[in-house]
Amino acid sequence: MSLIKTKKSALTTSDNLSKTPLETKTHSADSVDNLVDESLADMPITEHLIELRSHLIRIIVATMVIFLALVGFSRRLYDFLSEPLVAQLPANATMIATDITSNFMAPIRLTIFVAAFIAMPYILYQIWSFVAPGLYKKEKKIAIPVLLSSIVLFYSGIAFAYFVVLKGVLKFFITFAPHNVLPMTDIASYLSFAMKLFMVFGLTFEIPVVTLLLILAGVVSTDTLADKRRYIIVACFAVAAIVTPPDGVSMLMLAVPMWLLFELGLLLARMLIKEKVSDSQ
Repeated sequence: MSLIKTKKSALTTSDNLSKTPLETKTHSADSVDNLVDESLADMPITEHLIELRSHLIRIIVATMVIFLALVGFSRRLYDFLSEPLVAQLPANATMIATDITSNFMAPIRLTIFVAAFIAMPYILYQIWSFVAPGLYKKEKKIAIPVLLSSIVLFYSGIAFAYFVVLKGVLKFFITFAPHNVLPMTDIASYLSFAMKLFMVFGLTFEIPVVTLLLILAGVVSTDTLADKRRYIIVACFAVAAIVTPPDGVSMLMLAVPMWLLFELGLLLARMLIKEKVSDSQ
């Protein structure tokens, strides 16, 4: 037994001596990462909760700071939001407030939403700071581009909803109003309608990121998604019919981008898989 142990130690020593400095450095770095991961795993749940609370406090403080900076412009922000509707109303029609508090609360609610919208990169950064220590190096390399692209896609979805979809949807509803009905929309109802539309399109534009993550995680394959394309297209129209207002214009304006964004995510996943295969060879 002692002879076997001596041989094993000799082989281990020779293996360490035969390693290049780069391999030794990589091995030591991996060991450090493992130690860091083990230390994070050994952290009690209370410390994780304390760290999470600190990140949440930073998110709330940042959002409140932006809100206080914008609250003086709350009426201008609402005027900007209501421009697409006001442009479609008849000459003798205006927006109304059916509740006495709507004149004050609707612009304030919009300002809170705009503050969170502006603070979104910082909010996602705080979420990343909380999650990142538990990720491996390969996961971090993938997570950073995914995080940045998700921010850009979310902003793009809201911009598409405001500049393209909102005007067409409002024109559709006002055009089909009966001749003896004068459209006069409540400001709180219009705000809720617009916020719902913005959130739906903002989240819908995340489809390429979701598709890419599902493929990279091994939940589905590119071939499986390509084979099920016809069902996915039908599902896009079904989801669009449920989450959008009851009109064909908004349904088409959501369903078609959903399908195209799915195709974009599938294309990016195929390109990334080919790149990985070429690198491994």
